[in-house]
Amino acid sequence: MAAALSHEQLTALAREFGTPLYVYQADRIGEQYQKLTSAFKGTDVRFFYAAKALTNLSILHYIRDTGCGVDCSSYNEVQLALHAGFKPANILYTSNNVSFEEICAVQATGAHMNIDSLSNLRKFGEKFGHTVPVGVRLRPNIMAGGNLKISTGHDESKFGIPVEQLPELLDLIAETSLHIKTLHIHTGSEIKDVEVFAKGIEVLFEVARQFPEVEVIDLGGGFKVPYKPGEEGTDIPALGKKVKEEFDSLEKNTGRHYQVWFEPGKYMVSECGYLLTKVNVLKNTGSIVFAGVDTGLNHLIRPMFYGAYHAIENCSNPDGVVHTYHVAGNICETDNFAENRALPEIREGDILAIRNAGAYCFEMSSHYNARFKPAEVMIENGKARLIRRRDVLEDLLRGQERG
Repeated sequence: MAAALSHEQLTALAREFGTPLYVYQADRIGEQYQKLTSAFKGTDVRFFYAAKALTNLSILHYIRDTGCGVDCSSYNEVQLALHAGFKPANILYTSNNVSFEEICAVQATGAHMNIDSLSNLRKFGEKFGHTVPVGVRLRPNIMAGGNLKISTGHDESKFGIPVEQLPELLDLIAETSLHIKTLHIHTGSEIKDVEVFAKGIEVLFEVARQFPEVEVIDLGGGFKVPYKPGEEGTDIPALGKKVKEEFDSLEKNTGRHYQVWFEPGKYMVSECGYLLTKVNVLKNTGSIVFAGVDTGLNHLIRPMFYGAYHAIENCSNPDGVVHTYHVAGNICETDNFAENRALPEIREGDILAIRNAGAYCFEMSSHYNARFKPAEVMIENGKARLIRRRDVLEDLLRGQERG
């Protein structure tokens, strides 16, 4: 397993490329994909990296070269995937509340597609009939994951066609001759319990009995990634074993064979990433010591958006006496990365590393407060290279009228 970057290496990268800075270890991405393929060996399975986690073209190129496919949530992500060299047969697109025009644009690329509304399925069937295979995203009414904000399969979620609307779906297929190739669910993120996936398999196996042309059972993603010290992620080998048992049993008892699809995103890239930031100001207010850094929720919104935990390390003074700090951003909002966090003594000018910064971090960044987006660097075969330059003023002005 590739070792985590040392404090010395991270400090050197901060000096070379400046801060704030996103850093990604490519080898860690490859190792995560290898874990998946090993755990599911002997199962007819395909993996599509959920690109919404991180779409930098260099990351997409690297993932393409591992042999993994790519899962897209928008037409633009499909375009990025094609630009990165993915073949349409290795691209999956899952729509949510999109226009039918976008669905048609994706269909024209030849990518696989899941549609999650009866309305767009009807339009698709009326336009293409039985000539174009399509997938259906269902809502299984399963509550999963540790955070309601990132759970997508429960009975109040906007995602998917509720399973109780199956009769309407079957009527629609009969009326339009839709060719349903894939049944898809995605119950959310941070799913540690293998039995949640088993429950999803049970739901889809039952539904699939009514769809004779289905070839693929798509279980989505949502594998839990450890964020806190001592925390455990999804037991991927146990999941691989469970999936193989369920699908082998079904084939033995019914004679039906299905390919299994998964869309791991956070699992692939979260642990590869670091956000490096410099301490600008120490502010002791009596009850709280704030370590004010040169980044904010405009670069990493997850702590304020989801209440997400990210480990933080003091690269400049890792052996210092431990004190308690609020690590706070420089945006004109409350944007604490950590509160009452025990860290080695922080001094102005120290470099801090925010861990697990590969997934949904740069990807959700913005120009809020008219601040520049940071640079991105990838470490591959021991060498660091810039894969996105830091913004300059022209980036804020681009596309605007200057009258």
